[in-house]
Parts: sequence; C-alpha cells; structure tokens
Amino acid sequence: MSSSLTPIPIIREMSLVDVDRVILIEREIFLFPWTPINFADSIKAGYQCRVMEHYDAVVGYGILMLGPDEGHLLTIGIAAKWHQRGLGTQLLQYFIDLARSERLTSFLLDVRESNKSAIYLYQRMGFKQIGVRKGYYPAMCGREDALVMRLEL
Repeated sequence: MSSSLTPIPIIREMSLVDVDRVILIEREIFLFPWTPINFADSIKAGYQCRVMEHYDAVVGYGILMLGPDEGHLLTIGIAAKWHQRGLGTQLLQYFIDLARSERLTSFLLDVRESNKSAIYLYQRMGFKQIGVRKGYYPAMCGREDALVMRLEL
C-alpha cells in the first residue's frame, strides 16, 4: 500500500462533546462566530448536526434544520488549514443528499454578500440567489446583507 494514500474524512453526528472542537474552527474562520450555546442548542433541538473528521481531528462541521418541505443550512465550516481541498464541497453534498433522503423539495442557505468563495461554491453546486436579507449579518462597520440562495431538489 502506498504511503501517499490518505483516508477520506468521515462525516458523523455531532455530539455535545464535539462543541469545544467545533467552536475552535468557528472562531478561526468567522469574524462573528456562533457561541458554544448556539451549537449545543442546535444539537438539543434535534437539528442535523454533523462533524467531518480526519483521523481524530474535527476538520469541519455543519448544521441543517429540516422543515416540512425544505432544509435550511444554518452554518457550515471547514478549518482554515483544510481549505481548498474539496472538503467544503464534500460536506455540502452530504447535506444536500441528506435533504433529498428526507424527500424535501428545496434547500436554503444564507451567505454573506462579501463571501465570494462560498457564493462561488454554492453556485457551482446549483444554488440560485432568490433574495437578499438587508443588514442580516453583523459586520465591522455596521451590518452586512445576506444573499438567500436555494437549490431545488
């Protein structure tokens, strides 16, 4: 077996034990991060909370809220040192597949207007902008708009 082969990260259910590791990534990649309580509440509420692991290291996470007909991705993140390796695409595809398995008709997400790399990823995955939430996100100089994007399933 070649030593150049590395295991593919696995995606598993997030538990309360994972929150401390997830919050480290959250604080690393977002200027206005969620709090540990936000993650714990999402787990307790029964949302689809997942972590992506490589060996024993959490390298990404996401939270999907399921509604009667649509899923809403509340947050998704990949640790900075793991960017540009396709893990964001892999994790997003996991959530899309999960929504399809629940027979949902659409998948929604919000993204900062300034987050061009995420917008590009979402467009590549088939998402279309359907609206704007004015002043949705906190920003260094006030508030920033969120683009509302949808993928028809």
